Amino acid sequence: MAACCCVPTMSPWCVLFVAVGLLLAPGAWAARTPFQIRCEDEIGKTVSLLTTQSGGYTVDTHLSYKTLTQMKGAGTSTYVLGLTQTESRVEIGLGGLILQDAASSYECMAPRVTVNLFYVPVVIYIGSEFAPGSCPYQAILKHELRHLKAYMDHLPIVASRVRVALAKRFQAKPLYAFSGTARAALESELDDAWMAYIKAEMGKVELQQAAIDSPEEYARLGKCCHGEILSILAPPRRNR
Repeated sequence: MAACCCVPTMSPWCVLFVAVGLLLAPGAWAARTPFQIRCEDEIGKTVSLLTTQSGGYTVDTHLSYKTLTQMKGAGTSTYVLGLTQTESRVEIGLGGLILQDAASSYECMAPRVTVNLFYVPVVIYIGSEFAPGSCPYQAILKHELRHLKAYMDHLPIVASRVRVALAKRFQAKPLYAFSGTARAALESELDDAWMAYIKAEMGKVELQQAAIDSPEEYARLGKCCHGEILSILAPPRRNR
């Protein structure tokens, strides 16, 4: 199931200067040097590409609601009739040209940062006690599809936030560092600060998921289909 992550206390584009202090924006120098002019003319601008993708979903009906309840870790007073399970994935790639200046011992890099956000194929579990096509089955499936929609709707929201953050961090300009350090410093920033930031944004969808599973929604499901679901969960006892 998609895991929640802690929100970092610093903006990702600030971390490099706080923790690493190696990469410099062009404005960090008082006046443009011939090396800066060469960098900006020859290696081009920083490029950030961000994509999202959906892996679709499948419905699994071979597990009982008791097993689903155990998978969810619900309390003894709660029954899990259906469960939507997935995991978020973040892939970050780094490329780009580097030019070095022997006179200053600096190098410049125009990073090409690619970010891909997606969920592994979603599995919607529905308790095996609820026959496919029946009223309880359809009611549970409809509820679980709300969870699926929340996951899918959250992807473009995260993509938009990350796109803005990347643009603010890199400003479509080359970055400067001591010779031989630019790529390693940027890889460290992406792997640590940016990965934590993006995972935290992906994890925020769990607040929406919790709101879908409200006590009112559970009560509604228990009463729907003329009590069929309740009769399955708590069948009447026979007189002895």
